[in-house]
Amino acid sequence: MKIIVLNCGSSSIKYQLFDLPSREVLAKGLVDKIGLKGSLIKHSRNDGTEVKLEGEILDHQIGIEYLLGILISEKYGSIKNLEEIQAVGHRVVHAGEKFNGSVYITPEVIAALEECIDLAPLHNPPNLKGIYSITKLLPHVPQVGVFDTAFHQTMPDFVYLYGIPFSLYEKYKIRRYGFHGSSHRYVSKRAAQMLGKKLEDIRVITCHLGNGASIAAVKNGKSLDTSMGMTPIEGLMMGTRTGDLDIGAFIQIMNKEELDITVANTLVNKHSGMLGVSGVSSDMRDVEKAAEEGNERAKVTLEMYYYRIRKYIGAYAAAMGGVDAIVFTGGVGENDALTRYKTTAEMEFMGIRFDQEKNKGLRGKEAVLSTPESAVSIMVIPTNEELVIAEDTYEIVTNLK
Repeated sequence: MKIIVLNCGSSSIKYQLFDLPSREVLAKGLVDKIGLKGSLIKHSRNDGTEVKLEGEILDHQIGIEYLLGILISEKYGSIKNLEEIQAVGHRVVHAGEKFNGSVYITPEVIAALEECIDLAPLHNPPNLKGIYSITKLLPHVPQVGVFDTAFHQTMPDFVYLYGIPFSLYEKYKIRRYGFHGSSHRYVSKRAAQMLGKKLEDIRVITCHLGNGASIAAVKNGKSLDTSMGMTPIEGLMMGTRTGDLDIGAFIQIMNKEELDITVANTLVNKHSGMLGVSGVSSDMRDVEKAAEEGNERAKVTLEMYYYRIRKYIGAYAAAMGGVDAIVFTGGVGENDALTRYKTTAEMEFMGIRFDQEKNKGLRGKEAVLSTPESAVSIMVIPTNEELVIAEDTYEIVTNLK
């Protein structure tokens, strides 16, 4: 079955064409700068053929028309015609409390997602644009929504509720939802496979570390807790997001700087985190380089970053009554050996024995970084959210028949 996976952002569309159940990626690419000057498509095929095409891409529907055209083109395509596409899977960021798993998209599901726009005003609208566009361009092709929040719907109420008047939860559904669900789900399952154990029998702490970052406590295959909250701001310090911040301090900043809601939201989302503290960059590589060159603020930024990861790992180990595996994934988790070492080096009290020789220079590959006698397995597992979306889509569409 040929399945397109779409991840629509505000001005971009990431896509992959899968062949299931073989899991083969036939093609993938990026439609970038939608509605902006310099719009382009970067496309690559599984035989190594690559192309970059520039043109005026005014909206998501035009972008999807372009990528469909490339997929069936004689020179760069991977399929002969659009009839070969049997399903489309969409990454959708926020489903609120409406869905605890991936779903076949119907008009009723679309209406439910539209009701969730207030919960994710930056993410859900472009996700919906992808669904609208496919509905128009490929009206007879089934679509499936795979939600970032769904994996975390297993959190108990005492974990997801905030200490605010309960009426505000009832009126506005203000609670912890969590994100990166497909990633946490994939790497926790893969960790169990690598360890030769059943996921239902182990406790895993999954660390998705990238420009956006979150940690999850996965107990017996289910999400018990996760660091991001109602929005992706809470939790770890990230590239440009604050992470955990005293609400009183935030109110003080708004008062002193006379910030309105829009500017304040931009402050905690775009100008804070590693960028805001270091004054150097939101990119881990740049901050590490600056620290090596003696930049004191960069050094403090890195220590803040490592410390908060360690703190969450310790808290989640306590919450689950222990931990069997700690998994690093995401752009930083998969590729940055220093981060992996610094966040586990002081955890010998948990029985962790870290193998620095295995860790050095490891980038983007599956590996176990703990020694055989370690009480906790330390692992690196490259995430594959697109595969999760493709496989969920395949299962749901197959069961429709």
